[in-house]
Amino acid sequence: MTMRFHLIDRIDSWDAGRSIKARKLTSWFEDFWRDEGDGPAMPEPLVLEALCQAGTWLIIATTDVRQRAALLSVDGVSFHGAVRPGDVLVLEGTVESMGDETAVISGTASVNGEPVMKAEAVMCALLPAEDLQDPVETRRMLEQLTREPVGGGAR
Repeated sequence: MTMRFHLIDRIDSWDAGRSIKARKLTSWFEDFWRDEGDGPAMPEPLVLEALCQAGTWLIIATTDVRQRAALLSVDGVSFHGAVRPGDVLVLEGTVESMGDETAVISGTASVNGEPVMKAEAVMCALLPAEDLQDPVETRRMLEQLTREPVGGGAR
């Protein structure tokens, strides 16, 4: 099983079990733009999904591709602005807690330094990565996103 929408283009930095900073460069060629009368915008649920994907990559990197996250719940989310074609969506997530079976992450999405979304207590189940996708392919993709070999630790 693979992600339908790849909403992370690069992982700028990560600290194992603690935090991640990633980005998505949006393009007119994306399939998801919606226009509700004020120009094309990224649907709000996909902004949240992008943050969740960043959190998943943090779990994958932290566990050396042994586990990945599956969304269980979101305690609170607020949206503060639109993401438009050509925007660079910056995603910053912080681990609130992480055990053997679950992790809780909070974070923000911003454009040009201005927050467009804040999410609190995003709870995820931690699942064996190999049950969801080939670990070799997952590691290759992680190394592509981080632009370096990955083997646990901070980057």
